[in-house]
Amino acid sequence: MLRSLGQRPVTGSDEDPRVTELRTAVSRLRRELAAHPAEFPDRAIAEDELAALAAMATGGIPEIPRLRRSLLLIAGAIGSMSALSRGLSEVRQAVDLFGQTPRA
Repeated sequence: MLRSLGQRPVTGSDEDPRVTELRTAVSRLRRELAAHPAEFPDRAIAEDELAALAAMATGGIPEIPRLRRSLLLIAGAIGSMSALSRGLSEVRQAVDLFGQTPRA
């Protein structure tokens, strides 16, 4: 509800709200993937990259190129699974909060 009003949630800490958003989105998608009954060839890749994103979110502000790489691998691994599309979209939006990679 706060996000719809353009406000940030109060967390009681000095943590970057982008990191909080990333952690929340990754956690949600990890739970959805764990509960998804279908096995598919790239499931392990998706699980590994979600674990990497979770670790990056725990360690403070992550590196944008690494975030984007993980997002691409996750999207490639589960992109065709319609049941996981909402969670994947939330992770993408959270990654987008960090902005673009500076170009040389």
